[in-house]
Amino acid sequence: MSHIHIQKLSANDAQFTAQLTQLLAWDETDDLTIHQQVLDIISHVRKKGDAAVIEYTNRFDHCAIAHASELELSPATLKAAWESLPSEQAQALDAAAARIRHYAEHQKMTSWQHTEADGTVLGQKVTPLDRVGLYVPGGKAAYPSSVLMNAIPAKVAGVPELIMVVPTPHGETNELVLAAAYLSGVDRVFTIGGAQAVAALAYGTQTIPAVAKIVGPGNIYVATAKKLVFGQVGIDMIAGPSEILVICDGQTHPDWIAMDLFSQAEHDENAQAILISPDAAYLEAVEQSINTLLPTMERADIIRASLTTRGAFILVENLEQAAQVANIIAPEHLELSVEDPESLCEHIRHAGAIFMGRYTAEALGDYCAGPNHVLPTASTARFSSPLGVYDFQKRSSLINCSAAGANTLGKIASMLARGESLTAHARSAEYRLL
Repeated sequence: MSHIHIQKLSANDAQFTAQLTQLLAWDETDDLTIHQQVLDIISHVRKKGDAAVIEYTNRFDHCAIAHASELELSPATLKAAWESLPSEQAQALDAAAARIRHYAEHQKMTSWQHTEADGTVLGQKVTPLDRVGLYVPGGKAAYPSSVLMNAIPAKVAGVPELIMVVPTPHGETNELVLAAAYLSGVDRVFTIGGAQAVAALAYGTQTIPAVAKIVGPGNIYVATAKKLVFGQVGIDMIAGPSEILVICDGQTHPDWIAMDLFSQAEHDENAQAILISPDAAYLEAVEQSINTLLPTMERADIIRASLTTRGAFILVENLEQAAQVANIIAPEHLELSVEDPESLCEHIRHAGAIFMGRYTAEALGDYCAGPNHVLPTASTARFSSPLGVYDFQKRSSLINCSAAGANTLGKIASMLARGESLTAHARSAEYRLL
């Protein structure tokens, strides 16, 4: 098996900024063919409802559904999936769910209000969304951890109805995914997927209720559909390939770091794994570990493709410069594998999740640490945050004027409204002046 050569960059190189820009470029240009196919599917589902969903499910998932009632799994099926799990698997799933729930409880926003001197009351009312749709990839590539991470915060937020959609190609269900749905409190499950499932959740059919927001990962058709129904419903994000950035001072065992890089590279060929260090000899040691360990990996071909095309080692002068580079990259996952991660963390402004210290493998965050693994990718950590309870709550402003407050505010509003030539606004306020 040939030696992997990973791209090497130096932060002090005159070409570094251009090289980094090129490395980070994710060329998922809007494929107009896919765009049009998805628009057609959405349109068909809006017009024909259940009939369209059944037609696409039979065609794309090789099923033989005759009636829409066959698309829903019963609560008893979910319970049976949970009860049939081997005990060790059940314990692991239960422990992960408990940790995710405990962390989510800290995120709940609560309503508040305060009374001004003249008796006017201002505040904010926090309400859970009425109904949320959760997309879960189906078939062999099944992710029960994704069910926990998306469903539990919604339930902690108080969402009364959580609808899960999961495709079952050739009628194949994944017991672990159904068990996770049961454990997370998912209310209804439909065995549909693809753009047709997103359209059904966004617009509703005779059988599938319309939701307020759609969350959860999917393929390019699902991502495109989410993008196109945004506005009709809310969405969590448009996720790109997985990313990991490791900053290491050269003192962590090279095998540990090599495997941390593998943990994201194994997702798919477009995943991105980057290592930054001020120690050139250490970068060489990690490269040696990569080449030694790669033949032992089940997904070696995917890892090889990811590291060769999108991976990189970046040499910096010191850890402060490493933090500067990290802030440009704004990674989904950032490992601070250094002696004093707290000090280094103070310099980090943009990252989806920060894994601090030598013992904190990014993989722990994927499954059971507690914080959410649904994170901003493709440098969107510059302006967005991990999925959380707050994504399933919304805020309403409260204003309750006293007579004195209406008098004070009315004069200000009247002046500003007349300045904008909006006379009805002004007079509405003026009617209430004392």
